[in-house]
Amino acid sequence: MNAPISLLAGVVFGLALAAPPGPMNAIIAEESAWRGWSAGFKAGLGAASADAVFFVLAYLGVVSIVESRPTVRAIMVGIGGFLMMYFAYGAANGVRASFRPGGTGEAIVEKTGGKGFRKAFVLALTNPYQILFWLTVGVGLLRPGTLDVLSWVPVVGEELTGTFVVATGSPALVGGLFAGIGVWITGFPAAIVLAERRIERLAPVVALVSAVVLAGFGVYFLYDAGSFLLDVSP
Repeated sequence: MNAPISLLAGVVFGLALAAPPGPMNAIIAEESAWRGWSAGFKAGLGAASADAVFFVLAYLGVVSIVESRPTVRAIMVGIGGFLMMYFAYGAANGVRASFRPGGTGEAIVEKTGGKGFRKAFVLALTNPYQILFWLTVGVGLLRPGTLDVLSWVPVVGEELTGTFVVATGSPALVGGLFAGIGVWITGFPAAIVLAERRIERLAPVVALVSAVVLAGFGVYFLYDAGSFLLDVSP
C-alpha cells in the first residue's frame, strides 16, 4: 500500500483513538473551558507526549515487561485510579469556587489551571487504556501485518469492520496516527472554547462533567486494581 493511503489511514485511526470520551478528554475539556484554547492544547499535548513515550518503549520492547508482569500492571492501574480521583477533586473544587461571591473570572482561572500538560502527561502514563493499547495494537503497528482502521471508530466501528484494512509496519501509518491525535488535540479545545463563548457559565458545567468522568474512571480502576491484588495475595 502506498504512503499517502497509509498516512490517511493513520490519521483516521488516530482520530478514532483520541475522540471517545474518557479521562484525557475530560482534562482537555476542563482546561479549555477555564483557561482557553492554549491550556486545552497543552493538556492534549501532555497526553500525546505520553503516547510518544509508550511508542518508544514499544519500539524498544520495554512495554512487554508490563505485559509479562500482571502485578506491575495492576499497581499502575491503581496509581492511575488514585490520580483520577485526585484530579476529580480538583475539578469539583473549581466548580464549587465558581459559585462563591467573586469566584468567577480571573480568580477561578488562576485557581484551576496552569498544570494541564503535567496532569495529562502523568495521568496518561498510568492510564490502563493507553497502556493496553500500546501492549497490543500499538506494538502491532510496528510489525508487518494488517490493521482494520474503521473498526476502532466510536459507536459505528462494529458496522464498519472490514471496510478499510491497511498494512502495518509502515512509518507513514505511525506518522498518520500521531497526526490524527494532533488534529484532535487542536480541534477539540477550539470547539470547547467556541461553545463556552456562546453559552454563559459553560466552564463550571464542563468542570463538573470532567469531575464526574474522572471520578467514575478512578473508582473503576481502583476497584479493578484492588480486586486483582486481593486475588493474587496469599
